[in-house]
Order: sequence, then C-alpha cells, then structure tokens
Amino acid sequence: MTNSRPKVFGIAGWKNSGKTGLAVRLVSELTARGFTVSTIKHAHHDFDIDKVGADSYRHRQAGAHEVALVSGTRFAIMHELRGAPEPSFEEILSRLAPCDLVLIEGYKREPVPKIEARRLEAARREPLAPTDPHIAAIAADHPVEEIHLPVFDLDDTGAIADFVLTVTGLRQGQ
Repeated sequence: MTNSRPKVFGIAGWKNSGKTGLAVRLVSELTARGFTVSTIKHAHHDFDIDKVGADSYRHRQAGAHEVALVSGTRFAIMHELRGAPEPSFEEILSRLAPCDLVLIEGYKREPVPKIEARRLEAARREPLAPTDPHIAAIAADHPVEEIHLPVFDLDDTGAIADFVLTVTGLRQGQ
C-alpha cells in the first residue's frame, strides 16, 4: 500500500446501466487479489444513511456539523453541508484512508480513467464515450459497435479487473 495519492479508476454510465453491480464485482475481485480498495459513490439526489429517530439522526437534526458513529466493527462520519457547496472530488479523495485503488462511481465528468457501463435496460442509451476522452473502455451486456476502445462483456469481471490494473499501473506488492 502506498502513502501517496491512490490510483483512481471510475465507472460511468446512465441510471440502471450496471455501474453498481460492476463496482461490487470489481471490489470483490481486486480485494481477492490482495489489493486494498476504497470506493466513492456520487449521488445526484439527497440521501440519508441514518434512520429517522436514531440517536445520530437526532444529533444531526439538532444542528451537529459532523456526527461520527463508532462501533467495534465500523465507523462512519456524516458531514452536514448546511448550505455549503458540495465538496470537490479531490476533497473527498483526500479524506479517505490510504489504499491501493479508489473506484469511483457516478462522477461522470471527473478527468480520471473510467469504463463506461452499458445495459439494454439503462434509463438512457446514448453513449458517453464519444464525448468523454477519459473513457478507456466499454463494458456492455449487448454487442457494441465501438472501434476505438476495448469492449468487455459487462459480466467479465476478471478481464475488466486486469484492464483496470493495466490502466492504473497498479501491481501486486506495490
């Protein structure tokens, strides 16, 4: 594990394009290969990881700036923006503990190498690759007529993991 900025690789795509499934499979595959992997998921809507009525929820509702939940198995820190602008991707990245790779999901416009997930059932079908020079490959559940980028089967996790390692330059024992 390195102490410098971790390698970053993204998964882009429209709603229901298979991004989350691919992210989960890649985390499983890469951690099984001995890498420490963290993830950042961007949501375009309000979300809550807290249940209404829980003590931590009550702390936030009372106006706490940050609420840390800590147990013997995990901890989470919720930070209320309270009207402040959304933090930049780099700010969030800097708050993560050191790791080998950060997989990001949902930051379509970040200038990092990424794979575009495509499914026939996706909410939208127009490809992102032609307008995003950072898309390095496509993973789809259907044939793709793309001549300039590698195309993977959306379920070929091993090959996609190999591709991520190649693109990021991440090697075992780094």
